[in-house]
Amino acid sequence: MTTFLPSSVAINPDGRIANLLRRQASLAQRNTRMICSVRTVKVQECLDGYMYARASEWDKHFPEANGKCQSPINLVSECACFDQQLLKHPLSVNYTTSRETDILNDGQNVIIYPRYKGVISGGPLPSGYEFELSEIRFHWGRYSTRGSEHKVNGKAFPMEVQLVHWNSSQYQSYETALGKDSGVVILSLFVQIGKDNSGLRSLFPDSLNEIAYKGRQKTTNAPFNPSCLLPDIELRDYWTYEGSITIPPCSEKVTWIIFRYPLMLSGDQVDDFRRLYLYQKGETPPGGAEGRLLDNFRPVQPLNDRIVRSSFQ
Repeated sequence: MTTFLPSSVAINPDGRIANLLRRQASLAQRNTRMICSVRTVKVQECLDGYMYARASEWDKHFPEANGKCQSPINLVSECACFDQQLLKHPLSVNYTTSRETDILNDGQNVIIYPRYKGVISGGPLPSGYEFELSEIRFHWGRYSTRGSEHKVNGKAFPMEVQLVHWNSSQYQSYETALGKDSGVVILSLFVQIGKDNSGLRSLFPDSLNEIAYKGRQKTTNAPFNPSCLLPDIELRDYWTYEGSITIPPCSEKVTWIIFRYPLMLSGDQVDDFRRLYLYQKGETPPGGAEGRLLDNFRPVQPLNDRIVRSSFQ
């Protein structure tokens, strides 16, 4: 017996497909639409006030700042030792695009937190371990003659960008890896003034006004891949040495990988950072100070007996 369905419930394949396509198109449009939320968060303080104004006093509050393997340092190119082993085990960077990213002004730095798992391995890092990206930090100066934490042959750069990783093969978090053997590695890039960086611009399409004040945090779904900050693969020459993090508590046992070739940002992009404030909106800068977030870099530390290796001659 053949059963006929009423016309009100009859199956219409062409109509169902059309409806499905319309729904998919609507979802795709919704997913690509820029979503951005901004809020004020409580910032954890390690020192009262602007800590970089008292960088010379850190060792009084944080014993590790008195260590013999502190960062940053002055890289003297002719004293670096070329290590061919670094070429036999190339540095591997496996970053993917983050679809949700947090950006925070904590009154000391601008910090980017991509919400995804990106890892690095190889190079000077112990074999068999992966190091997961935790955060990206920026250090800059009032003027373009200073701003980077590390120097090369005594020369500073306008800015330094640091991608902080932790050993996710051996530890449970960045906090548990900090100060431990093979716990933390930092990829670092000097910034030169040049053309606009489109990858970074995707996070800050207009400026940094939304996080102008301390405690302001922005969350965006703009696609962001940290690889946009790195040199092309064939230009990834680097120096490496054992040091520390450059903010309190200045924990050591940190492997630094500092790229030889700089990251280009436009003058406007760097100036956006110089317009930020180190105090919360509605507050008054202490002592009538200008209150701009500037010169947030630690001075260079003694090299002592450490060896700086290079992947290039």
